Amino acid sequence: MIREFGAGIRLLLRGFALWRTRPGLMNLGLVPAIIAVLLLAAALVPVFLGMTSISTWLTPFAEGWLEPWRGLFRSLVGFVVIAASLALASAVFSALTLTIGDPFYQRIWRAVEADLGDAPPADGGSFWTSVGEGLRLVLLGILIAIAVLLLGLLPLIGGILAPIAGVFLSGRMLARELTGRAFDARDLTPADRAVLFRGSRARVLGFGVATQLCFLIPGGAVAVMPAAVAGATMLARTMLERMPGVPSGPSTSSGTQGGVPRSGTQGGVPRSGTRRSDRTR
Repeated sequence: MIREFGAGIRLLLRGFALWRTRPGLMNLGLVPAIIAVLLLAAALVPVFLGMTSISTWLTPFAEGWLEPWRGLFRSLVGFVVIAASLALASAVFSALTLTIGDPFYQRIWRAVEADLGDAPPADGGSFWTSVGEGLRLVLLGILIAIAVLLLGLLPLIGGILAPIAGVFLSGRMLARELTGRAFDARDLTPADRAVLFRGSRARVLGFGVATQLCFLIPGGAVAVMPAAVAGATMLARTMLERMPGVPSGPSTSSGTQGGVPRSGTQGGVPRSGTRRSDRTR
């Protein structure tokens, strides 16, 4: 499980490699991320600046408590509210970025598929598909934020458990969302996708948690999003390779298994030193 978790983290790092090979394409992916960050900052900054007032409003029952217990408890509540806000912000950021930047990220996805070989002929969903997925992502983010908030209210362990749960739940959600384009292009059914995710739980979680932690770094979400799209495409390919019984759609051809070439790749990702001709770029 630890090895698989680490493999998911390495797939995100491989996504960053596209900054070296395709800098122009990756720079285009920064534009929607910057727009989404600016919109979220306009909403989050007032929340963070007013956290003292918010925690006081949420805990009127603690007004008569003696210090330092009242201050400590309200600080803990404020910390939990921040963790829940960040979990929701991650979902909203991903939804906004993927919707606004659908044409840019489709080009990144297509480039990675072409580099890996045996790319599906269909595109990975339309603009309205992205809008629908974005709305679903926001709803899931709201549910995760509520779960984090409730966990944070548990005595003693809540302050530690809530942010950890927020990172893991948000990371898993991100990984499932970012791999959606590759699976949509292969016309995989929900049942097929469920089989794939069950077969690669730790790897998916490693990729998602690494992505979510990068999102929490100031400015990290902007730089990470294009790499996360590339890494998620590689993740989807490795998931198909690990579960050859799952149909990979119309792109499957002779000499492939699960939509991934049997030779020239390792774990669904080109071996070091392997390069396609500039024609695929």
